[in-house]
Parts: sequence; C-alpha cells; structure tokens
Amino acid sequence: MTDNALRLGTRRSKLAMAQSGLVAEAVSRVTGRPVELVEITTYGDVSREALAQIGGTGVFVTALRDALLRGEVDFAVHSLKDLPTSQPEDLALAAVPEREDPRDVIVARDALKFTDLPRGARVGTGSPRRMAQLNAYARAHGLDIETVPIRGNIDTRVGYVREGRLDAVVLAAAGLNRIGRIDEVTDFLSVDTVLPAPGQGALAIECAADNAALVAALGELDDPSTRAAVTAERSLLAALEAGCSAPVGALADLLADGPNVKEMRLRGVVGTTDGSRMVQLSTTGPVPQTHEQATALGRELAAEMLAQGAAGLMGERAL
Repeated sequence: MTDNALRLGTRRSKLAMAQSGLVAEAVSRVTGRPVELVEITTYGDVSREALAQIGGTGVFVTALRDALLRGEVDFAVHSLKDLPTSQPEDLALAAVPEREDPRDVIVARDALKFTDLPRGARVGTGSPRRMAQLNAYARAHGLDIETVPIRGNIDTRVGYVREGRLDAVVLAAAGLNRIGRIDEVTDFLSVDTVLPAPGQGALAIECAADNAALVAALGELDDPSTRAAVTAERSLLAALEAGCSAPVGALADLLADGPNVKEMRLRGVVGTTDGSRMVQLSTTGPVPQTHEQATALGRELAAEMLAQGAAGLMGERAL
C-alpha cells in the first residue's frame, strides 16, 4: 500500500457519516494513512417504500459493494444488521469492531417509559421484528398500544414524537450513541423484552478480498468476541432463510463465571407482527473459537425454532 489516502465508502445519512468517521479515525491510526469519506447514495436511502416491501436485504449495501468492486473506494463501512447473510467471494469482511449497545430504545413524549404509555398509544417503528415483540409484550402485560409503520432517519422519527403525531418511536441505542443523542432516550428496552436484530450495534468493514495488505490492516480493528456473537446471530437468520426485514430477533452474549468467560448463549425469536404467535428459544454452548463453530451454534438454534413452527410466522421467506 502507498501512503496516499484510503477511500472509505459510506452512506450519506448523518448516522452513517458518524459511524464512518469513527472507523476512519481508527483506520488512520492502524495504517498511518489519511482516510477520506466517499459518500454514496443507496437504493434504501432514496426509496420511500417500507423496507419490508422492497425486500430489506441489501438495499443499503449493494451500491457500496458495487463501488468497492469497481475500485471507486478502497473499503466500506456498513451497519452489520443491513448486510445480507451470504458473503460475496470477492469481498472480505475484514473487521467487525467491538459492538456498541445492542438494545432497542424508546423515545416517548413526556419522558414516558414503554410500560407507562397511555392506552391506545401510537408507537412508530419500521421494523416487523420490533412490532412483533412489542405487541407480544403488550398482550402479555395488559398494555394497549398501536404499532405504526414509519420510515426515515433519526431526525424524522423523533420528529413524529415532538410534533405529537406519535406517542413514541423505537430506535437502536447504538445509533443514538454514535450521533451523541442518547440523552433523548426515555426508556431502554431490556433484551428480555425485545431481542435486537441480528448484528444490531455492530459495524462491518469490507474491502476487496484480493487486497491482502488492506485486509490485514483492517483486521487490526476486529473484535473476536463481537465477530463470534454476530456470526452466530447471522447464521440463525440465514438458517431460518429470513431476510434482514423479517420479524427475527437474535442476540448472542458471553456468560462469565467471575473473570472467566465460560459459554456463549444465543437467543432467538420469531413472531407474527401482531404479537399473537411467537417462537422464542435459546441455546448455550462453548465460546466459539472458529467461524464454523459460531455458525453451527446459529444453525442449531434455527433448527429448533423451525421445529417449533417458526417458518410459518415469518410471512415471505427470503429466496
């Protein structure tokens, strides 16, 4: 590699630019080279359709990957939960940095917590996964909410609450953290209430697979625990044959006995968006030491979930 600037492909949104800026600083530290951001518009950024309607899978990713393959950028940063579960052979997932908070959060009027929302409260989210779990929780705890499908960036979504059009919106803690707006959160949703999307809170750094020097340099930013966890979560999603807009939640976490990490627990959930039918299971095993072991953990749990009828709860399965 020469000492000229590395070109980082990023979506144009405020959140994507913030995420990419953090990665750019880290890459500059490990390579000693300046990094310039190259803004790329993706189909998911310009389409006004609901993500579930346009397929969800890859809509924020394809344009960035195309730019990589054409040599217009040297590497790209994605929100890992947006990545399709199959990895193209000519691109390397060079690094998965340490994960941010994976939880979902509520931004509600009058600083309300989720359980304090009034009867008939309108809760905005574009995610069938969030709808399914919030509606299931509401059913189980005697709450009366209406989930309202919305699109848009963080400003747009929070604006619906500020303008009084919605009582609350659901967002990812990681995104609000990265743009310095975590103080607007009125409630952090426990992962026991709402399991996040597979890979939520993690970033993915991709580059051309044949650029061995850059793959090695970016690999310095990889966090093995995060990579093992998100590999298991995404393996579950793939084995369910579900796209990233399907109502699937998953979270892998490490179980420690004092200072010693003993095992990895993987939890998964699939449900109908009205929350009336849910399949929620977990499995625990040794901490994966290889990609294959992490993948096997996800497949094992997916097989159990499919045996419990998960396939019938997902609507259109990814082809």
